Amino acid sequence: MENWFLKNIKADFELIMKECGISEVLARCLVNRGLTDPEKIKVFLNPSIDDLYSPFLLKDMEKTCDILQEKIILGKNIRIVGDYDVDGVVSTYILYRTLKMLGANVDYEIPDRINDGYGINMRIVEEAKEQEIDTLLTCDNGIVAAEQVRKAKEYGMTVIITDHHNLLATEDNTVLIPEADAVINPKQPDCPYPFKGLCGAAVAYKLAVGLLSRYDITGKEEYEKELLSYTAIATVCDVMELVDENRIIVKHGLDLLKNTSNIGLLALMDVCQINKEFLSAFHLGFIIGPCLNASGRLDTAKKGLKLLLADTRSEALELATELRNLNETRKNMTEKYVEKAIELIEKDNMLCDKVLVIYIPECHESIAGIIAGRIRERYHRPAIVFTDSTEYIKGSGRSINEYNMIEELSKHRDLFVKLGGHPMAAGMSILPENIDILRKTLNESTFLTEDMLRPRVTIDILLPLGYLSEELVKELRLLEPFGNGNSKPLFAEKDLTIKSLMIIGNNSNGIKMRVRNKYGREMDALYFGDPDKFFNYIGETYGPDEVWRLKTGRGTNIKLTVTYYPNINEYNGYKSIQIMIQNYR
Repeated sequence: MENWFLKNIKADFELIMKECGISEVLARCLVNRGLTDPEKIKVFLNPSIDDLYSPFLLKDMEKTCDILQEKIILGKNIRIVGDYDVDGVVSTYILYRTLKMLGANVDYEIPDRINDGYGINMRIVEEAKEQEIDTLLTCDNGIVAAEQVRKAKEYGMTVIITDHHNLLATEDNTVLIPEADAVINPKQPDCPYPFKGLCGAAVAYKLAVGLLSRYDITGKEEYEKELLSYTAIATVCDVMELVDENRIIVKHGLDLLKNTSNIGLLALMDVCQINKEFLSAFHLGFIIGPCLNASGRLDTAKKGLKLLLADTRSEALELATELRNLNETRKNMTEKYVEKAIELIEKDNMLCDKVLVIYIPECHESIAGIIAGRIRERYHRPAIVFTDSTEYIKGSGRSINEYNMIEELSKHRDLFVKLGGHPMAAGMSILPENIDILRKTLNESTFLTEDMLRPRVTIDILLPLGYLSEELVKELRLLEPFGNGNSKPLFAEKDLTIKSLMIIGNNSNGIKMRVRNKYGREMDALYFGDPDKFFNYIGETYGPDEVWRLKTGRGTNIKLTVTYYPNINEYNGYKSIQIMIQNYR
């Protein structure tokens, strides 16, 4: 059973409503997000591109632009080294297109997820030397590549790092920064940049804007806006917090993407049947992003980059179709191994464990993290999935808010060959004989309690259905885009009567109900989750007779308390308000 909490943050709501011209519902939602100053609320509700920070606030930006401008003038060979996820692919695309536009001799390299692993490696450095590359420019990686940078410098290469990941630190908290010619990363301790939460592509975008400021190019402003649209994709897909600059990037990026002229993106939207007019952060994070990611997981990330660079409609459609098919394969593989993981957990009685450690030898290592995430969601406890790899056993973990995964795993570093990550996720290599030892050790030493393993549901407002109107639903859209750091508001209503019910969805994974509250307000309610679990709950709470009456359309004594978010349903020119149920009890 989940723990439900109602936010009750105090503020001068009358002042906020008057100064900002908004409803009390919206005012309370904003206060719940830590916004109480009317001026800051106005900025939040009306994010402007003009409020983006100057690229030159980033440490080494000036120096990097000096270096690249000189390399372009001298015709030196520049190689961009990206990464195999969406953020890395988009970062590479932004820098490659911009440098090409400015006349640079530039190419790119993206490491292979399986054979190379993350970031710039010695193979890439050695190949660059053999091919007489003068300058290595990393994006979305490089900040922990001290050894690789050192080797490149020994070979006489210029090295520029652009990254957004955390820096390495010694046991006494001394920060280690590779000895590159320039390092752009807002997380450097002496970097004055006011916002530290940029993704790798946003850092690349800042470099592109900084470099372009030194050139007089026709259409520069429109081109910079185009780059912002790609940056929005990476920001959402890298699950960055949608606050401050990220909110501006995604809000305006989505509007720009609705009118994109990128042949590759248009083809991908077509094959995925995305209506550009209704494009949202959901489409970026759950359709476009996974398709681009699938190439890096099951093939090569260079295919995703080629899609963005496509010159012809036919080439773009071919690549887009291939990426969509790769993603379908990835989804099928994921479902197969999620089921396998659930089977192992329940067969081996792992639910006694507070930290789940699962070994699926035959699983493709590129989807281990996705499976760990799905298992974490299902059981609401930290999960680590191990798979066989070409070298050692590879593992990927996903955590819950109450459990700092990298901190807990780091207490047992002697069990790992490699370990890295952050509080919510980790990647590792391990010897096979240490898997069971790790499982036992993590569970014996854990501080997690049963209460911590209960999902937390935080409700913004107890909002009876009678308060819902088309105007309010439209006003709530001012809070968009939703995502990490800016979740959809969650409302609650008590004692709803179910008047009718039907199963919907291609996979019968949804329930459509007609509900009525105690004041007589009726509307449609949709729930997309596990219908079997829903009916089991009704049966356990009210008895099997009530389930039968519910399924056969007879009157019932069932009363549901739900959390929900409202939207407007449009069908055949008729509009109606409906609620999307998130939780029930």
